[in-house]
Amino acid sequence: MRLDLEDLEQKPTNVIEGFSERIEKLLPSMFTHRCSKGVEGGFFTRVKEGTWMGHVIEHIALEIQTLAGMDTGFGRTRMTKTEGIYNVVFSYLEEKVGVYAAEAAVRIAEALINDVEYDLEHDIRRMKEIRELEALGPSTASIVEEAVKRSIPWIRLNKSSLVQLGYGKNQVRFRATMTEKTSSIAVDIASNKEETKRLLTEAAIPVASGVTISNPDDLEASVNKVGFPLVFKPLDGNHGKGATINVKTMEDAVAAFEYAKTYSRRVIIEKFISGYDFRVLVIDHKVVAAAQRDPAHVRGNGIHTIQELIDKENEDPRRGYGHENVLTEIAVDRDTLDLLAKKEYTLETIPEKGEIVYLKSTANLSTGGTSIDVTDIVHPQNIFICERISRVIGLDICGIDIMAQNLTQPLTENGGVVLEVNAAPGFRMHLAPSEGLPRNVAAPVIDMLYPQGKLSQIPIIAVTGTNGKTTTTRLIAHIIRSNGKRVGFTTSDGVYVHNTMLMKGDTTGPVSAEFILKDPTVEFAVLETARGGILRAGLGFNACDIGVVTNIQEDHLGLSDIHNLDDLTRVKAVVIGAVRRKGWAVLNADNGYCVRIAKDARCNVAYFSMDENNPVIKEHCRKGGIAAIYENGFITIKTGDWKLRVDKASHVPLTFGGSVNFMIQNVLAATLAAYLWGYKPEDIRLSLETFIPSTAHTPGRMNIFRFKDFKVLVDFAHNPDGFNGVKAFLQGVEATEHVGIISATGDRRDEDIIETARISAQMFDKIYICQEKYLRGRQQQELIDLLIKGIREVDPDKEIIVNNKSTECLRAAIESAQKGSYLTILSNTIDNTIQRVTEHLDKELEA
Repeated sequence: MRLDLEDLEQKPTNVIEGFSERIEKLLPSMFTHRCSKGVEGGFFTRVKEGTWMGHVIEHIALEIQTLAGMDTGFGRTRMTKTEGIYNVVFSYLEEKVGVYAAEAAVRIAEALINDVEYDLEHDIRRMKEIRELEALGPSTASIVEEAVKRSIPWIRLNKSSLVQLGYGKNQVRFRATMTEKTSSIAVDIASNKEETKRLLTEAAIPVASGVTISNPDDLEASVNKVGFPLVFKPLDGNHGKGATINVKTMEDAVAAFEYAKTYSRRVIIEKFISGYDFRVLVIDHKVVAAAQRDPAHVRGNGIHTIQELIDKENEDPRRGYGHENVLTEIAVDRDTLDLLAKKEYTLETIPEKGEIVYLKSTANLSTGGTSIDVTDIVHPQNIFICERISRVIGLDICGIDIMAQNLTQPLTENGGVVLEVNAAPGFRMHLAPSEGLPRNVAAPVIDMLYPQGKLSQIPIIAVTGTNGKTTTTRLIAHIIRSNGKRVGFTTSDGVYVHNTMLMKGDTTGPVSAEFILKDPTVEFAVLETARGGILRAGLGFNACDIGVVTNIQEDHLGLSDIHNLDDLTRVKAVVIGAVRRKGWAVLNADNGYCVRIAKDARCNVAYFSMDENNPVIKEHCRKGGIAAIYENGFITIKTGDWKLRVDKASHVPLTFGGSVNFMIQNVLAATLAAYLWGYKPEDIRLSLETFIPSTAHTPGRMNIFRFKDFKVLVDFAHNPDGFNGVKAFLQGVEATEHVGIISATGDRRDEDIIETARISAQMFDKIYICQEKYLRGRQQQELIDLLIKGIREVDPDKEIIVNNKSTECLRAAIESAQKGSYLTILSNTIDNTIQRVTEHLDKELEA
């Protein structure tokens, strides 16, 4: 969070009277925070000695998450270059809980400063509720954690339990414990208990005898047919909802039937089998775990009431709210009261010492049940039966409920029966049993989804830098597509899959990257990665294979605490930090800031340069390194002392006959990235020669429109370096008059706006200023004045026309264009520039 301390910047904690005592009283558990002292109590010592409130708020945010059962310990607080403004960073397990903790930590700090009472329990309870609503369930989370251990990326696809593992064409999906391999027919069968029982009976698997009815008129006959004691349960129920066991009278049967009917139109009536409740988990048709389940219960001590015993049981640290702990808190409901009533008990009854009082009809952990791992003592014949059941029903993951005296004997000998077969069985009883050995049952799920040799990732090339990102991204994508791969790529003008635009706009952030990585048709991702997205929300991918930094120039400085090129370099270096150890960083050797990034790179490094005698290139290649250089008019790969000439620059349309240096740099970067991935020089050459600069391939990047008597150039250069690139190109263009249309962007520094105006004055004979948009918090006239100031510094007599109506401005410039003149539109000044220019060109052709 970004924190403004206001007047507290001048008030460390030691000058706020009583603050230290109050925080120790409210949050005594913070004694464990070691802080910079490195010992327990270190944080409280810092508070006594005096520390700033940003640091305190960071520690409060961490501690209240711990108190809510989400222990996470990383935090850092750093002052920005604006006095009193701090960036407070801390980790979380659930994002919305983290946001709540941030806001609550500020409220708590204010209460402590002002010496007012604060309801800390409310915040803790609320964070638990948010976690229960937002967190992945324990089964889903266990599969995700196992995937992370194996470096398999994951994306949550909804607010519930639908998860994607892997990227692009190598993705697989699962929801809770159902996978994309799970048969929908098998799920339908398992959901229909009557159908399941019929199939199992036909397969000679022991099941409890029973009938299914929907009409209360059939109840008495069905009860007589099956015989007491009975079990009633809804046909389509789950998690034990609507079930009643050990029904012994007709009166109870009527009540049990009505209860089950609230969950399903049809009700199963089965013979009640005495014994223990077992769950056997089968994954990929192999038994991986078995547990004995006990319904929620309390043990009497002859002193406390049942309600008091429940309260005492819920104090067990293993029990928690919902799924937050190994066990779930026991809640009193209708099922509980019915069971007690059958024993003529109430919640105020005091059971005898040692007496076990069951509080639920079923042994589900979600209703407070407990589990004992019995995997290692299951009889081989029972293992065979369970694995056969998984194939009879057709489930890749299933939980088989068995009632028997034990599983150490075959069910055929001890009279045990199969009660149910469950699709999407819960894993919690196996991951963390109340007693016995925990079983990593998520591992066989990942083994099934990603057997040895199956890839989970797709290749990712990330492109960042100040100028040239979009063109380089598009060219790399073109090379990959030309070599037979279905490529998805993001740019500042849209998201594309196999050259089809799917989203329009500036799509260079993590959301757009994730869009590509979620697409099951994409085989290769090329992602333009801009500073704004990195600063707001990171990268959108866990790692990339190649990271490209085109250059680092002055642009967007003064925004989001990025005040100079050192700051900007650290942001761009995030992309290189995400490159895999065996991957490659592609860096501009002609840019000192790019070269600096190489020093901290934890991957292979390759350089590109416009000068083969660049000292960085010479030293790099002397050591056997790989580089792309522009030498003797050729785009060349250099490996050690060897040269591989890929193509003559004048043969590459993007370079405009080899006349545009910044385009040659883009070609070098793309060529090097493609070569490092493994493409042959001849394959790269063909791609370079078929990539035509146009509004289709490179919209807004050196797009030239040829009118009858003059030409129009559209380029979205928006900073001094970009303007200088266009200036260098125009110096080689003969024209009777050079006319420019320019504007400023409000969130740039004054000096950057003035500098672009100076450059404009050097390359244009006449300048239109069209400041219609991109004010970004400034006044229109303020930006116009800065542009005029820069132009006048270079040429006090330069002809300047101010027209802030983009459509009128463009029409005036085109209608007044002289024969042989060259009109250049920069910085996306005109709304929908390319479309507007095309419309004028079409009108001329029609005339």
